[in-house]
Amino acid sequence: MENPSTIILVVALLWVSVVAATRTKLQSIENVDGGICKSMLETQGYTCQEHKVTTEDGYIIGLQRIPKGRSGDETPNKKPVLLQHGLLMDASAWLLNPPDQALAFILADNGFDVWLANTRATKSSRGHTSLTPNDPAYWDWSWDELAAYDLPALFKYVNNQTGQNLHYVGHSLGTLTALAAFSQEKLLNLLRSAALLAPIAYLGQMSSLFIRILMDLFLSETQELVEFICKTPGVDCSDLLATITGPNCCLSSASKAALFKNFPQSTATKNMIHLSQMVRMGTLEMYNYGNEDTNMEHYKQPTPPVYNMANIPKDVPLFLSYGGRDALSDVNDVGLLLDNVKDHDKDKLVVEYIEDYAHMDFIMSANANQLVYDPLLAFFKLH
Repeated sequence: MENPSTIILVVALLWVSVVAATRTKLQSIENVDGGICKSMLETQGYTCQEHKVTTEDGYIIGLQRIPKGRSGDETPNKKPVLLQHGLLMDASAWLLNPPDQALAFILADNGFDVWLANTRATKSSRGHTSLTPNDPAYWDWSWDELAAYDLPALFKYVNNQTGQNLHYVGHSLGTLTALAAFSQEKLLNLLRSAALLAPIAYLGQMSSLFIRILMDLFLSETQELVEFICKTPGVDCSDLLATITGPNCCLSSASKAALFKNFPQSTATKNMIHLSQMVRMGTLEMYNYGNEDTNMEHYKQPTPPVYNMANIPKDVPLFLSYGGRDALSDVNDVGLLLDNVKDHDKDKLVVEYIEDYAHMDFIMSANANQLVYDPLLAFFKLH
């Protein structure tokens, strides 16, 4: 079987422009300042709480809570908001810009009770009730499990802590897991509304040539693979962030520097294989084990079950914001998603298209506060 760290390493190396021969399966991203609360929230004048949530399959998920804004507003019954980051990132993704530009800060300062999730195996979520990251079984999951176990556990925990249903914000992979759960009518009894930024349901028309080549080749010596892809016609490795995600319009050098302090975070090889199946086959289905017998063992059918986006109830309040330059959440793939929800209740669906935005603009752009977050806040206040 392939080295469990290979795909994590390749993507990480491409992004940060570092070529290395080997790394361990568990990426070691150490924050010398003592974690997200201390290094990224309290330093900006915000109160921060650390919480732990245990999933049904035993993973211990870290949550950071911002219970109030800088004004110290103690308004009772604040509406909770759960923020879920994308692939190879953690909750710091929502805190890369100054308080007037970063969504988590903006939500807190606008009277919301903000909860920041960290996907299993990231620095804040490395615990398990019986396994350690050195156990192969610890890594036996894909985004199927994030939708089936992590999100339900997080929703229930926030609901129990606050006594209220919650708003949800996902970016990239955080939209895919939510959409998958919604299509199975999970989470909906605890949900007020969902905002999906750079939404991913389908990946078959992804325009990032870099990632398409990566998914096709899939395995190789890391250095050779990087060099090979960078020499491919049409691939420009002079700006790897833009090459992978699309030409982001409005990222500051400070926000990029903040990103690379916490990137890449760990994920499972199985998760990357699952995503590569979506890219190569254009499917939106559960993990494919590669042969009918093994699929039968897991699913009692020879092919993986499909996540049908048309099954998302028509009255679920959805806010979708996508970009014209996004090389990962391609406009054509988003079009497939929108076609599946075309019969959604008109007063429950807001679709926002920003022509100049690429994938990272939605969480890092200096003007996202006006273009994305202002309408998002208005949407939340309606629901």
